[in-house]
Amino acid sequence: MKTLFLIRHAKSSWKDLTLDDFDRPLNKRGKHDAPFMAKNLQEKGVSLDLIISSPALRARKTSEKFAKCFGLKNKQLIWKKKIYEARESELLKIIKNINPKHSSIALVGHNPEITNFSNALCNKYIYNIPTTGIVEIQFDINDWSKIREKSGRFISFDYPKKYVSDSLDEC
Repeated sequence: MKTLFLIRHAKSSWKDLTLDDFDRPLNKRGKHDAPFMAKNLQEKGVSLDLIISSPALRARKTSEKFAKCFGLKNKQLIWKKKIYEARESELLKIIKNINPKHSSIALVGHNPEITNFSNALCNKYIYNIPTTGIVEIQFDINDWSKIREKSGRFISFDYPKKYVSDSLDEC
């Protein structure tokens, strides 16, 4: 059994319009929501073996906050430039190449690609994964290379606005 968590990066700042899209940082809400959602996921008993993330600044910072909460080391956090503006087929290639020793991984990326990828993997249609939204999908396989479109089983969909965010402490 393999579990994939698709995570959209936390809310980014649009204060400096001269910044390249790749270099946009998290805004105040994003800095709050990333550790909040990481802790929420952890409190549900989830463990992560690996995080694979877009290196765009907002995705990188989101991934780092999740990694810190889950106690992951640097070698368990992988940056893949291809995730930035990737199509579902490219994201699928990344997942298929994960070492089979990892059973629970997170992929941190951007919309619309992360929402489209979720919809491609399982029979649960999601209109939009909001910032810091998390979709959990399980696969009845022993090797990531066996993943196929629509082969996943939808488990959960979570996002910050479902909660009164001030009620939980950050990691």
